[in-house]
Amino acid sequence: MAKYSRTAGKKVKDAMHEMKEGKLKSGRSGKKVTSRKQAIAIGLSEARERGAKVPAKKSASKSTGRKTASKTATKRTGRKTAAKSTARKTAAKSSRGKTATKTTARKTATKRGSKAAPRKRTAKKA
Repeated sequence: MAKYSRTAGKKVKDAMHEMKEGKLKSGRSGKKVTSRKQAIAIGLSEARERGAKVPAKKSASKSTGRKTASKTATKRTGRKTAAKSTARKTAAKSSRGKTATKTTARKTATKRGSKAAPRKRTAKKA
């Protein structure tokens, strides 16, 4: 059993032909399409609009790179460090807006009673 119908194949073929002639335009921006993959995607979406047999679109991943990086950092270090960083972030937002620095954020976090205070480094004795 075929994944794509004949009309879907024809739409893709037409889109590729238009791209080679330089007539195929992107839907939203109206710019000229130069990518082969983009031409195929346009042909398949046109076939979908016509009701041709085409597999469903692959959905985009819901998580972004930053979120996954923070999740892995939390897994590695544990929950305590994540709680510390959030306390510092909220303290930084509340103290002086844009001019807040890390040190002022830490000071305000310690005033609030959170355990987010950084430890002072002491000189090692030789």
